[in-house]
Amino acid sequence: MMINFKPAAMLFLLLSAFGLLSSCNGGESNKENNAVVNDSTAFKNKTLTLKETIKLPGVKGGFDLMAVDTAGQRLFLAAEDNHTVEVIDLKNNKPLVSLPDFNEPKWIVYRPESNRLYVSTGGDGKVTVLNAITYKIIKSFSFKEKCNNLRFDIATNQLYVGVGKTFGSIGIIDTKNDEILNEIPVADFPKQFELDGNSIYVNVPTKNSIQVIDRTAKKVMASWPVIESTENVPMTLDKTHHRLFVACEPGKFIVYNTETGKSVANLPISKNADGIYLDAKRSLIYISCGEGFIEVIQQKDADNYLSVDKIETVKGAGTSLFSSTFNKLFLAVPQTENNPAELRLFEPAN
Repeated sequence: MMINFKPAAMLFLLLSAFGLLSSCNGGESNKENNAVVNDSTAFKNKTLTLKETIKLPGVKGGFDLMAVDTAGQRLFLAAEDNHTVEVIDLKNNKPLVSLPDFNEPKWIVYRPESNRLYVSTGGDGKVTVLNAITYKIIKSFSFKEKCNNLRFDIATNQLYVGVGKTFGSIGIIDTKNDEILNEIPVADFPKQFELDGNSIYVNVPTKNSIQVIDRTAKKVMASWPVIESTENVPMTLDKTHHRLFVACEPGKFIVYNTETGKSVANLPISKNADGIYLDAKRSLIYISCGEGFIEVIQQKDADNYLSVDKIETVKGAGTSLFSSTFNKLFLAVPQTENNPAELRLFEPAN
């Protein structure tokens, strides 16, 4: 039997058939994709909000690391190319004083119990100690080569120093007696490192490895290969979950189980990561990348991570610091031909 359709009815049937065909071919896939997109953008534009920008017109070039004085509401910023330490008034959000004559300042530690400031310098291999009230130099410690990262252990009053350019070691300074105690050799020059009880995890990018130092034995006891990427530079530690977060080139975030030395997760991120911090309260990880973005990763549990935000900043702005006490992420933006240097203050959304 032949059924005759009017033109309108035929058009309706054709459109319905097309819709059905489209649904069969792509409906479920689109639904799944939307679920992924919605999940991955659950925090979009809500993780961090730019609250303040502090201009630093006297600073030329770029930056390395920084430290905060919570009680005094100050931030200390290593202006590496300018050879100064910039002191910022966080109460009034303005520059306070510029401390000159540092030969490539790299890292800063502030100790409130002694009101001392420790500044490592790459150009002359020193750690300089200053009175943090008068800013006068108290003492300096000299090492063979470039001094970079600093970590302070309040339990032992020891300051650990990343040393080396053509070799590598972790120097140990007794801050109570003001003397260099020892140096622990590593495979090559160390980048960022973390103290974890009796262990020190050290990024050695030229060897594509994380070396594990036993603080009692004062030697490297293990070396974990970085397989997923290269140039492992910034790191931070989640002591609660026994996880080590490492950022690599050309844009990779890797999570290590510190109990096994194995990587358990990795995600793509922007290039030139320089700062990486855990916001434990919100289970978020902030990674400042010199490519011009802040990557935000959610820690769903110890082994599962999700990229949830990507905040555009400025190319070259890789130096950052997250302070849970100030509830802010500080981002240092280098001076360029057309724009002055500045410090941007971001605040978590919730």
